[in-house]
Amino acid sequence: MSTALKDKVGRYGIWNVGLRSEDPEHRAEIVEAAAELEQLGYGAAWLGGNSSAVNAVPLLEGTERLVVGTSIQSIWQHEPAATAEGFAELEKAHPGRFQLGLGVSHAKIAEQYRRPYSALVDYLDALDDAGVPAERRLLAALGPKTLKLAADRAAGAIPYLVTPEHTAQAREILGEQPLLAPELKVVPETDPDRARTLAREVLAMYLALPNYTNSWLRLGFTEEDFADGGSDRLIDALYAWGDEERIRARVDEFFDAGADHLALQVVDGTPADQLPREGWRKVAALLA
Repeated sequence: MSTALKDKVGRYGIWNVGLRSEDPEHRAEIVEAAAELEQLGYGAAWLGGNSSAVNAVPLLEGTERLVVGTSIQSIWQHEPAATAEGFAELEKAHPGRFQLGLGVSHAKIAEQYRRPYSALVDYLDALDDAGVPAERRLLAALGPKTLKLAADRAAGAIPYLVTPEHTAQAREILGEQPLLAPELKVVPETDPDRARTLAREVLAMYLALPNYTNSWLRLGFTEEDFADGGSDRLIDALYAWGDEERIRARVDEFFDAGADHLALQVVDGTPADQLPREGWRKVAALLA
């Protein structure tokens, strides 16, 4: 089921929250940036934040081959019927190029947050009834149960803020066939203090979300690792930073652990409402 998808997305994609902007003034730049991502050799663009099919339209219209996925669409914010309708419209206009990435978000963000695993199963059941095929869905799975669900009811998993150790565990649970496409933050900065400072600026909001901290605890980190913006040990496990050789080595650790594709988030100090296009070019060159 996922072999064709693996070929489409290739080894590298870009994860970015700015690509999901609905600001009309940003639309032209998003179209231009998507076309450049395709030219740079990235196989996919992952729309960060609570994104949906409507956010994928400019990127799909501006490219010919780029796969565009939501990473993620919250099941609490979008009804299954509307999700299926949006999927069908994109499938008609751009066959085979949109991947519906779904997740349960977080209790601190979603007021409706109740029994998240059961709610996700019910959501997938509704999508089945509405005709959204399993091979066009991906789950933002961290824990074993949801990873197993991603293997059984979707094309694979798109875990966020994980390590190579998590990737190895996820591959074992998923099996060989499903797509495993973890997100990885890349800091193209060789100074350790500067690199970790940039990393902590981004990590801060996630340290307050138990879905992530519980995942890190399962991987052997402790509460002490979450203090003061995150320990060096935690930062170094979650980020690829340094010179080209060090970043390439970190990337290889994920592939060696079983990843099929990496959704790369460039962290270089660019404000969240702007696109780090120069960073995307640098990363494309060092991974070529």
